Amino acid sequence: MRNRSLLLAGVLASLLAAAQAADDHVALVRKVTGAVHIHRGAADLLAVPGTPVLRDDEVTSGRGASAGLAFRDGTLLTLGASSSVKVRDYLFEPEDGRFAFSVFLAKGQAIYSSGRIGKLAPQSVRVDTPTATVGVRGTRFIVVAE
Repeated sequence: MRNRSLLLAGVLASLLAAAQAADDHVALVRKVTGAVHIHRGAADLLAVPGTPVLRDDEVTSGRGASAGLAFRDGTLLTLGASSSVKVRDYLFEPEDGRFAFSVFLAKGQAIYSSGRIGKLAPQSVRVDTPTATVGVRGTRFIVVAE
């Protein structure tokens, strides 16, 4: 009986953690080709369409792989092959006028397409690479980090 109670408590805790992660997500993986992983703390998750992306997650694509991420405000970020991007900050609270979008492209290439944050508060958008910072002054661009 005690083992069943412990097992049930563990299952409930896992479900609660998964539900909380889904509620805290800043983006969803929309499309995946090849091997794409999400590094979340000590966990390494295989990305599939519908996988939530959280603040501080790092998304990596393998050789010949790509991934499309759709953020809550409609921003689209498409990663090319052999790329790595970390979501540093994300805040979308239009009712309070609070916005933030910051990612770090460590390597590879990405296509950025503005959502509402880029249109309402372009000064709140940053795409950093090891050698440069891109500020948004348009609605779509490609960035490459080697």
